[in-house]
Amino acid sequence: MNDLSVQAFSRWLGRGPVAAFLGLALLTGCSKPTDPRVGPAVDAGPKLDGVRALAEVEALVALGLRDAGTEGAARAAGHILNRLTAIGVDAHIEEFLDETPSGPLSFRNVIGRLPGRGEGLLVIGSHFDTRRGIGDGFQGANDSGSSTGLLLELARVLAKGPVLGPEIWFAFFDGEESQISYGPKDGLHGSRKLAGDLVSAGRVPDVLAVLVLDMIGDRNLTVTMPRNVTPHLLSLVFDAARAEQVRNQFVLSSSSILDDHAPFLDRGLPALVWIDFEYGQRSGGNEYWHTPEDTVDKLSAESLDIVGRVALRTVRRLSGIP
Repeated sequence: MNDLSVQAFSRWLGRGPVAAFLGLALLTGCSKPTDPRVGPAVDAGPKLDGVRALAEVEALVALGLRDAGTEGAARAAGHILNRLTAIGVDAHIEEFLDETPSGPLSFRNVIGRLPGRGEGLLVIGSHFDTRRGIGDGFQGANDSGSSTGLLLELARVLAKGPVLGPEIWFAFFDGEESQISYGPKDGLHGSRKLAGDLVSAGRVPDVLAVLVLDMIGDRNLTVTMPRNVTPHLLSLVFDAARAEQVRNQFVLSSSSILDDHAPFLDRGLPALVWIDFEYGQRSGGNEYWHTPEDTVDKLSAESLDIVGRVALRTVRRLSGIP
């Protein structure tokens, strides 16, 4: 854990008796009573912790703006690399140049890898960059802090648990946000690069799924699954949500969405995105998105825990664990 991470965790642990109790739970571990209505336990190993995930979000946000091609984005990539290394995941930064409306920029994907004991590859992704031009105080807490924090927590749980069948990649994408309008040279830079690399390396037949997280920390959680996803993966997610007793918080949207899963779909890879595209005060609204209102106080550990448990169950079912 780097200094910024320590500071964020320390601030969080210093918030009074409740925070102290939660901090103790992080150190000693905690368990919940078994609910017979919940689906059977899918694996032994560490429990996913939404409080930990939220602390990861806070540590990332504390770094400041993370606009692609800036020192802030490079600092964020280094932070993510350090966090993956600290939890025992082999990771590296892949730096590449890509054309943008403002000319060529340097982007940095962070890729962590866990070996499998069999065949196949699972990719779990999140972008970490922030939308440019919103202001110096912009946090990007939900977009993209929430998914990045949760992906780090998923990496911790999967790294500390039993080795699953497929190899698992944790892909932290740079350059998801567009400068002007999404197109071949604007936005989705990191995911497009990884999708192309998988094709070039002949790994397409190995890929079981590409699972992308985006905007999943809203206190008023409604995961709006878009139409443009691989159908059998959507069924797995809904089944996992039902087993976790949170199916009512996962709905099928009436529309498609352009996100980091799209370049993989375009290359013929099975892909899906979890996204809560109702981020605001009013029902169905999205007024906090890409505004200074996208702050950590709008997020909750419970929402991160819900999405994390569903994602973890989905990963394990894709690995052959019922």
